[in-house]
Amino acid sequence: MASLVHRATSACFNYLWSGWGAASSLLLFFAAWQLAADIFGPLVLPQPLHAINRLWELLHHATPWHDIAVTARRAISGFVLSLLAGSVLGIGAGMSMTTSMLSRPVITVLMGIPPVAWLILALLWFGMGDGTPVFTVFIACFPIIFLGALQGTRTLDGQLKEVALVFRIPMTMRWKDLYLPHIFSYLFPAWSSALGMSWKIVVMAELLSTDDGIGAALAVSRSHLDSVTSMAWILALISTLLAVEYILLEPLKRHVEAWREIS
Repeated sequence: MASLVHRATSACFNYLWSGWGAASSLLLFFAAWQLAADIFGPLVLPQPLHAINRLWELLHHATPWHDIAVTARRAISGFVLSLLAGSVLGIGAGMSMTTSMLSRPVITVLMGIPPVAWLILALLWFGMGDGTPVFTVFIACFPIIFLGALQGTRTLDGQLKEVALVFRIPMTMRWKDLYLPHIFSYLFPAWSSALGMSWKIVVMAELLSTDDGIGAALAVSRSHLDSVTSMAWILALISTLLAVEYILLEPLKRHVEAWREIS
């Protein structure tokens, strides 16, 4: 019982400590922002407090909440689809040398095509709706996750596999306790990179293809030359992204990588 309480306390402390590190980096970011605003002036870059106050004013109305929710829904939908497809297909391809070699040129081509090109094609295929941003996020994030899963699977220790076979460890236990922890060490960085990219891409897609969401709101503020409102929407975007990462991905990462903790 005491050991369980100690581990729970240690995990809670480590999680909170990582939060302090994130908060410190955000404070440094705002300090750099303030310095740049003082140098270039409010027309080019408004001060952080002005943008925060503007965001607070916006959130007193229903429409901004709707736009934030729409953007989050599209980004998360595309990201989850790419996460599932990229992880499963990447692990499957990594289990075969032939499949791995055949898939690499295709993934290189997918990564080489810029998201804006996919956006133009998506507009032709799906029109001015949710399908365009969701597909653009999916196709841009898929190769990143696929490569992470592929690399994690291909770098599994061959001797470890042989030992598992010699001791006749059940396949379920092999995957759960030996293979997946190693693969996840490659997958999580890919998931984090894809998550950040999904938010950037969905805003670009909304700016060019929809009349709602944060991207559309940024298009309106840009047309009005309203830099304060533009930065307020960017703050809303960043806040939503950080919330998703630290509420969903970070706890999952700590749970899967609990074996790294020294007891």
